[in-house]
Amino acid sequence: MTISPHHRGNDLLVRLGIAVPIIQAPMAGVGTPALAAAVSNAGALGSLGVGAMNADGARAAIHEIRAASNRPFNVNVFTHVPAVADPAREARWLQYLAPHFARFGVTAPASLREIYTSFVADEAMFEMFLDERPAVVSFHFGLPSAKKIAALKDAGIVLLASATNLDDAAQIAAAGIDGIVAQGVEAGGHRGTFDPALRDEALGTMALVRLIVRESPLPVIASGGIMDGAGIAAALALGAQAAQLGTAFVASPESGADAAYRAALVDPHSRTTFIEAISGRAARGIENRISELDHDPQRPAVPDYPIAYDAGKALHAAAKAQGNSEYAAQWAGQAVRLSRALPAAELVAALMRETVETIEGLNSRFAPSGLAIPGI
Repeated sequence: MTISPHHRGNDLLVRLGIAVPIIQAPMAGVGTPALAAAVSNAGALGSLGVGAMNADGARAAIHEIRAASNRPFNVNVFTHVPAVADPAREARWLQYLAPHFARFGVTAPASLREIYTSFVADEAMFEMFLDERPAVVSFHFGLPSAKKIAALKDAGIVLLASATNLDDAAQIAAAGIDGIVAQGVEAGGHRGTFDPALRDEALGTMALVRLIVRESPLPVIASGGIMDGAGIAAALALGAQAAQLGTAFVASPESGADAAYRAALVDPHSRTTFIEAISGRAARGIENRISELDHDPQRPAVPDYPIAYDAGKALHAAAKAQGNSEYAAQWAGQAVRLSRALPAAELVAALMRETVETIEGLNSRFAPSGLAIPGI
């Protein structure tokens, strides 16, 4: 049994070429070609974040997915405003982190660099997409130029973009993007806000999906805090055409998560919080030693994203070399403790079974009163 799109007659699942309303979140770093291929082969939309790669690395990853699957998949890029280097600010940050590096017998880096090139400035990645033509490309942190959007659409690529508020959603619709990923505050990983300098309204998934469904003509994909079929069913009831799950797939054996990350996912004591100190932008992850820095009144200003990430990765590497995971970027959503270590295909099947059971159960419960949830 499958669940069909129902909201306003949109055909998002048909356009995406998938059988079930599940999208695996891209998750740059922890997502792998093997994970994306397994999810796509199971009838959902697998995704791979290539924002931390150059064009050649991304092309190789696309080829790896295609070697394992002939199904559509999504390739995600970062579209943030490029960082502005500030040597004095970066020097203060490194000086502040120096005692943490010293814990592991190493010195802090002498300088920092912008370790990721934003897609808005990455012409090689853009040309690679036009050459490889993945079925879906998605944007996080903003939008590329109108010229790039038009060229990607002309190449037959379906385009998605993340929104955390109505203003960002309106920009996405005006730009001609095909669908909106409504990222609630519950979601793990980096907030997709277009302008991090503005106050974050911190809308939850339920409120955000309903607002965008009402205000936007585009199909909506719900994201944030969804870990099982009950959450997917709720997203569909809210008017979303599909649900995007990230944390739910991190525990799958196909992901790139290390042993410490996997253990934290199922630790009953794990809690999540927004962490800026790792990368320079707010990202929800499991509380650890580095998340405590965000609450230190003596902490200096964090360098721009992703310049700060250069220091965050170096500090984690120094700690990990000595078996310490206290400085890791263990991105996870608020419902992390619902994690289950299933192979990706088994997880997709379980999610769909739970979704159908939830909808059927609700329809059965409320049938005498004439209420029903559409979608089956």
